[in-house]
Amino acid sequence: MRRPLFRFGGSRLGGFILALNLLSLLILFGGALLLNEWSKGLVGARQESLTVQAELLANVLREEGVTRGEPTPELDPIRASLWLTDRFIPAGQRVRLYDINGLLLVDSYQVTEAIGGRPLPDAHSAGSPTDDGAAAKLVSERRIARADSELAAEVSAALEGAPQATLRRNESGDRVVSVSIPVRHVRQVLGVLTVESGDVDEILSAQRRALVPFALVALGVNLLASLLLHLFVARPIMRLSAAADQVKLQRARAISLPDLEDRKDEIGDLARSLESMTDTLSTRMDAIERFAADVSHEIKNPLTSIRSALETLPLVKTDAHREKLTALLQQDVRRLDRLITDISNASRLDAELSRDRPRPITLNQLLTDIVGVYDTTAKPGDIPVLFQAPQTPLRVMGRDGPLGQVFRNLIDNARSFSPSGGAVRVSLEETADDLPVRVRVEDQGPGIPPENLETVFERFYTSRPQGAKFGSNSGLGLSIVRQIVEAHGGRVHAENQMQDGQVVGARFEILFPAVGRRA
Repeated sequence: MRRPLFRFGGSRLGGFILALNLLSLLILFGGALLLNEWSKGLVGARQESLTVQAELLANVLREEGVTRGEPTPELDPIRASLWLTDRFIPAGQRVRLYDINGLLLVDSYQVTEAIGGRPLPDAHSAGSPTDDGAAAKLVSERRIARADSELAAEVSAALEGAPQATLRRNESGDRVVSVSIPVRHVRQVLGVLTVESGDVDEILSAQRRALVPFALVALGVNLLASLLLHLFVARPIMRLSAAADQVKLQRARAISLPDLEDRKDEIGDLARSLESMTDTLSTRMDAIERFAADVSHEIKNPLTSIRSALETLPLVKTDAHREKLTALLQQDVRRLDRLITDISNASRLDAELSRDRPRPITLNQLLTDIVGVYDTTAKPGDIPVLFQAPQTPLRVMGRDGPLGQVFRNLIDNARSFSPSGGAVRVSLEETADDLPVRVRVEDQGPGIPPENLETVFERFYTSRPQGAKFGSNSGLGLSIVRQIVEAHGGRVHAENQMQDGQVVGARFEILFPAVGRRA
């Protein structure tokens, strides 16, 4: 299969999906990090700015006589209130001055000239229920109490002489950045000046609104990713499923989706695999149909002969003719039995090849055992089988049962063509070809007509020598040999042995890929 050089985890489509999803997540993650870091920087910058402003105000208060040292050090709240007005306090900020006991002296919200407040809520229509005023008042009182408690803790810490910077909630529940610094006369702490800014939530809200485009872009990327996954993954798989259902319902022979087969990702691989699978099934179905037709034709011949003999048998007058017909019937029955046996073996061959898992097989030992069986069961007058093999073990990946059937079929075929006094030679050797393991089976018979060197491997083809026993061969042996050899990745062919321009026998040559070597 052709595969691109660059794939994430071996999958181009998987990398595409992962990249799209990571992109959307990174957009959201980056936006969130940017907002968090910015909010932290905003609070820090606000605290530094308010600290400088509070120190400046404290210096101004000292210079303007707000702090007095005679006869006792104290703060002048009246002079302080003149300076803590709108002319000196920026909008959105609140300044409060506390004495040494933590009591509030001046609040810029109380000395401001601006009229504060919030818009009134919409009026209720007549007869409509109103909110529970008691519950709302209780919530407000709790919020105010907590805000006062946090502010008192900040002021108390500043009265110890160390500036304080905090982020807390005010009476309205809004977050404020607050800075409290001690107000001194010379070195003695006379009070605390607190400066707070309540625009943090507004700025953060603005930043959250700024994050909305990031979220929308991420949402758009996710939607685009979902659409692309639907177009490039879900729909093609649905089409493949529909095509498979069509093959099943309409009894079609193959799936063909050219636009999907041209794709270079896993969907294209799947489409090509399905087409290859259905083509293979179609080829096998055609082979089964041809095999059934050939079987029907071959079985009809002995059946026709048997029927003719049975119809003729009542008309025979002499015992000699009756014995001749009986012998003919017996030959046809033997021939029919041989055909049925070989047909049964051939029909089970595919199942046997798919059932057993290939494993390394040493052909030296397998051929030695097969030839040894012929030697031990040989009868007087039988054609001997001679075997020659190298000392080096030659291994192939296969199944010992079918491979043994290959060699037995070739040896039996060679013995049937060998003349009396002849011999069958089996040799095993290693070559430098692309299929390096070679097995040869040679006989000393009349050879094979040149025009039939390929035909001999067809089903039910038989061309027996003169005097051969009728019905002893079905013509399936060599066809089975080729089928098994090709299932093991090998090749088989037939040729004639030549000597001085004369045919001195037939030779069948099988080539196998060796274990550990690439064919």
